[in-house]
Amino acid sequence: MVMRRIDAVLLGALLVTACGASDDGQTASGKSKTDPSSAGSKILADIRADSNRDGKVSFDDESDGDKTTWNEKVGAVFLANIDDDEVACKMAKTDLDLPTCNDAADEVINGADDLLDLAPIKTKPWPNAPDDATATIAVDLPDPVRIFKRVGEGATDFEVLTEDPLTADEIRNGIELAIEAKDIVRDSDAWDGRVTVTFTVTTSEGEAKDSVKLRVSPVMTFHHLLQAQTVYVTNNASPGNAAMRKDLASACTEASLPTPIEVKTDDPWTQDFFETAYMAMPGANGEQHVINVNYRSANLYNPGNAKSPLRTAGRYAFELRGKDSAGIQQYDPKHSLEMDSLNSFGNTETIPPFTLGDKSYPLGRLLRGKVDNFYPDPTFTKMLESQGMQPPVYVDTSWLLVGHVDETLSFVKAKTPRGWVLLVNDASMAKKMLQDQVTAGHGDVPMFVGMEWYDDNGKASPAQATISEVLADTDVMTASAEAATEVDGQIAKIKAETGLTDDEIIHVPYLHHSYQGASVAYQPGTVNGIYVADDRFVAPAPHGPEIGGTDIFRQNLIDTLAKVGIKVDFAEDWDDYHAALGEVHCGSNTRRKIPDVKWWETGR
Repeated sequence: MVMRRIDAVLLGALLVTACGASDDGQTASGKSKTDPSSAGSKILADIRADSNRDGKVSFDDESDGDKTTWNEKVGAVFLANIDDDEVACKMAKTDLDLPTCNDAADEVINGADDLLDLAPIKTKPWPNAPDDATATIAVDLPDPVRIFKRVGEGATDFEVLTEDPLTADEIRNGIELAIEAKDIVRDSDAWDGRVTVTFTVTTSEGEAKDSVKLRVSPVMTFHHLLQAQTVYVTNNASPGNAAMRKDLASACTEASLPTPIEVKTDDPWTQDFFETAYMAMPGANGEQHVINVNYRSANLYNPGNAKSPLRTAGRYAFELRGKDSAGIQQYDPKHSLEMDSLNSFGNTETIPPFTLGDKSYPLGRLLRGKVDNFYPDPTFTKMLESQGMQPPVYVDTSWLLVGHVDETLSFVKAKTPRGWVLLVNDASMAKKMLQDQVTAGHGDVPMFVGMEWYDDNGKASPAQATISEVLADTDVMTASAEAATEVDGQIAKIKAETGLTDDEIIHVPYLHHSYQGASVAYQPGTVNGIYVADDRFVAPAPHGPEIGGTDIFRQNLIDTLAKVGIKVDFAEDWDDYHAALGEVHCGSNTRRKIPDVKWWETGR
């Protein structure tokens, strides 16, 4: 059995004498203007991108004329073209080589689908350009991007733009360009994802310039309010894994979802080794053109292997690489192994959308476990923070052995003004439920009937204990009291960051015990489930005491979630998951529907 690892216009024909110009080279409206050096001339320099975000570049009106402004209404977007539209990339042998193959790794446009991943830029034709006219197109930060120039009529007849002057004929006909980022933003201090492309036209009469600004799409994760579309689960052929897969497949059927995709690996923690995400730019007809993203976890499982130090199962992020699907990895080979478990994606969740005061987060915010002395890989953290759209909320998980936020916290939809509620572990509530049963004369009723614990060598011992025995277990009671206090701290942080109220919190009872000097769930952690539909939540089977033929912890969860319109499906996860320090959420993953909210309309 595998234990759960601890461990970034105005028409360019503007006469340079254009009125209303400001000192920074823009008109009073923020639109780009021509260079003053061409004063008195009629040199046309007009370069445009899809600044109005309608999926095309237009010279017919001024809808794409606001070239240098970024807000919720205007500003051109482009993509990190790191997918593999022709599915040409092989699974390289080493971690170092694995991410080096993608559509931005070469200097060609790899088919019509690849062209769709590039953002268009065009110069306005100047039919009357004199024979001595020349032009250049330059980008202020050339290293992160690549610009192609159309050289023929075919769909992919482009070549990389060079510093060579453009000819008078090209200026007359207008120049069609396409821009890609070679990578995502990984460190906003080094590059914030913005570039300025400048078109300079020179004739014997002088020179005119025009510029357009673009911003690369950030990478965004999915929150639980988005409809699940695909569920993933490891298939390692063990009986415990088979039991969980069977129940999860049944729940997906009830939720009208396809059968879960099975990942062939010995690593059962499907949630932990990759994280689904996406990036997007405006497409035709108001649609979003999307590249799906799969982050690979920064877990160092083989730190002595310089070429392949990462968790092997995380390679799956690149197995998913293909048409409109990219893999991303980021890690510091020297990050602390003692804190390595925090790099698993059970420690990266997404708070659903909310507004607090004058700040709105329509795509939600990341939620991670991190404190000053217990934190994930700093380079991966910097990359997540550098996306800028879902600024993380950090809570303390240092008291947990595994250290993941999904051990104690989750989110589901609710018919409330906010639209969602927080599910939280409540160990004190679990204790009181058991005490009430003792008072009612049921202290001898057993829990965990037929279940077993496993030591580090895989040796089994009975888990069954009566209610009274559990309440008399000083380790369980001490760890549970600590868990209650620590979860209260997590709740307080989330309330402060989101404005969440007590009425928007659902308490879910289960006890804790200590293991290797830290806290883990003693009972199956029923918060740690998978939200497969608006009205269905898959939780681990609790194996609680049965009073009158009813498991009181099972019934409590059913009744509690019914109040917010959610049915509960239970999955048997004890042997391969609960007894190995994880639960259903840890052992599964989802890809969700792209949100209707377009990130560029947030103005962030």
